Amino acid sequence: MALLGRAFFAGVSRLPCDPGPQRFFSFGTKTLYQSKDAPQSKFFQPVLKPMLPPNAFQGKVAFITGGGTGLGKAMTTFLSTLGAQCVIASRNIDVLKATAEEISSKTGNKVHAIRCDVRDPDMVHNTVLELIKVAGHPDVVINNAAGNFVSPSERLTPNGWKTITDIVLNGTAYVTLEIGKQLIKAQKGAAFLAITTVYAESGSGFVMPSSSAKSGVEAMNKSLAAEWGRYGMRFNIIQPGPIKTKGAFSRLDPTGRFEKEMIDRIPCGRLGTMEELANLATFLCSDYASWINGAVIRFDGGEEVFLSGEFNSLKKVTKEEWDIIEGLIRKTKGS
Repeated sequence: MALLGRAFFAGVSRLPCDPGPQRFFSFGTKTLYQSKDAPQSKFFQPVLKPMLPPNAFQGKVAFITGGGTGLGKAMTTFLSTLGAQCVIASRNIDVLKATAEEISSKTGNKVHAIRCDVRDPDMVHNTVLELIKVAGHPDVVINNAAGNFVSPSERLTPNGWKTITDIVLNGTAYVTLEIGKQLIKAQKGAAFLAITTVYAESGSGFVMPSSSAKSGVEAMNKSLAAEWGRYGMRFNIIQPGPIKTKGAFSRLDPTGRFEKEMIDRIPCGRLGTMEELANLATFLCSDYASWINGAVIRFDGGEEVFLSGEFNSLKKVTKEEWDIIEGLIRKTKGS
């Protein structure tokens, strides 16, 4: 998921100055409100085109789970633009086929669509065999399929817990182990990438199944980075912060209530973009990053460090209030 956990909670007041160009966020057909980037965002403008040179993935095969929409679609688009033959997988074959055709028509490179429910190990096994049949052994494997929803933990059912952990943790394990075994048999290496979340390290209330499962995904990938390097495989992780995608926002902020409060908690003053995530992902999976293995990259505009610092909320203090505070501190005597 792209917009995750702690991005939503604990409000911060808006900055009192003109925050720049308007951005219109909506839920369905209803515009909930108008949101504006913070003033400092002008220093952090996103680059929306691929940063790697053309043909950086020429002759390579990339397999992306959850590749039909959102971040998966963005990463597939960039990989295909850079020359990769992509294979995308998810449960909705109609969406997959439409995405595959759309990307192929833009890039001129073939994108294959294979229906796969990553929760089903037998289906994953058959999907990997089909992947190898239609495109060959993958050079790039991106575990992006995910599921999430917000809920007080006391309201969770066993089925709610199982649904998320089956997709996120078990699904990632089934895909990774199945492809890894095939690569070892073929004596072929690959770059693996897992998309997790910033709260995989810290934990977070109200998304406990996702937090637990994503933590497991990170431990799995770091373990395999140590173990399977000898087979030519490397494993890295991206922890995205708040990036606007329909799937994530519709489940984690269905009313739009918290989206308006997020930007002030991000030091860079804006949400991330799917294109920026795709650029980081393609770099980590490319030959330019061949010595990066077992890395966890936080990708959140500084939100995590802002939320973690005990005194960071003092950004709301005005100059006049600082004058008063400084005067009081100077008058304090002794310990």
